[in-house]
Amino acid sequence: MKDALFTLGMAAPLVGLLGFVVLDATAMPDVHVSYSTGECVKVVNYTDEQFDCSNYPSKFNHVWVQ
Repeated sequence: MKDALFTLGMAAPLVGLLGFVVLDATAMPDVHVSYSTGECVKVVNYTDEQFDCSNYPSKFNHVWVQ
């Protein structure tokens, strides 16, 4: 019984942290960057915050496009 409680006590925070990381990563916008010019083409937003090529956030998913 003690071993099961210890395992649960160690696993629960890790599962919670994993959930937080996944939710944080899915909320970051996708910034589409042209492979040939290296400039922003468009920004895909997944939250209510609206970003565009002139004001994208410091953390984003970098997507290369033609």
